[in-house]
Amino acid sequence: MSRELGTVDHGRLLEAFSVEAHLLGEVAHSASPDSPVPTAPGWTLNELLKHVGSVYWQVLGWIREGRRPEPWREPLPGQPVADFYSAARTELEAALADHDPATRAATWWSADPTHGFWRRRMLHETLVHRVDAENAAGTGDSTVPDDLAADGVDEALTLYFGHKLTTMGVSGTRNGTVGFHTGGHSWIARAGPGETEAWRCSSREADAADAIVTGSPANVYLWLWGRVPVTMVHTDGDHELSAQAWALLRLATR
Repeated sequence: MSRELGTVDHGRLLEAFSVEAHLLGEVAHSASPDSPVPTAPGWTLNELLKHVGSVYWQVLGWIREGRRPEPWREPLPGQPVADFYSAARTELEAALADHDPATRAATWWSADPTHGFWRRRMLHETLVHRVDAENAAGTGDSTVPDDLAADGVDEALTLYFGHKLTTMGVSGTRNGTVGFHTGGHSWIARAGPGETEAWRCSSREADAADAIVTGSPANVYLWLWGRVPVTMVHTDGDHELSAQAWALLRLATR
């Protein structure tokens, strides 16, 4: 049986990755490659597509070699970025589909050393950057399905806030907890000097946190990833603590 750590099953993750990866390529093709990306300052649409293609090749290395691959792969001299991305997308789709998500794989999170980790991670890598691409191209309304957004909230909190910050040696300056409610799920993120952790919890537990963040699944998801203004979510309690959680995630997800 598949080992599910998130809120969405692995079949849905794989299907959604395929849809989002194709959509990202189509959106990028619809606009000038030099279009600036408002939600990722300093990047053009071409640079965004190259980044995602490089991530795909990196993950293929993890899957095929059983370890973190080196070096970071870039387009070959004269190779169009669209072709670089398309080739990586095609190979990664096949690799993710070919492996049972419950089987063991090399990953960068010890809590989930399975191929299912990569299905989930690549979906959210692609989904967030599809939103970036739509903002750059001026197309679409950056819709994110509720089930995928809620799963993305879970990943942002448990993987990036709860794990990545620790590996970076980064923590908060104030002790406190932030509760999150969206899509029928609740979480707590706790930070302080030398400590960052997050976990799924009951609604009652989240309500007892020092600060509480609520909103639609898409808005909370994109807020955690720094893609929408703070006004897109509702915050109660200690606003400095919710701001600290947001700032820490900016470091973890950059």
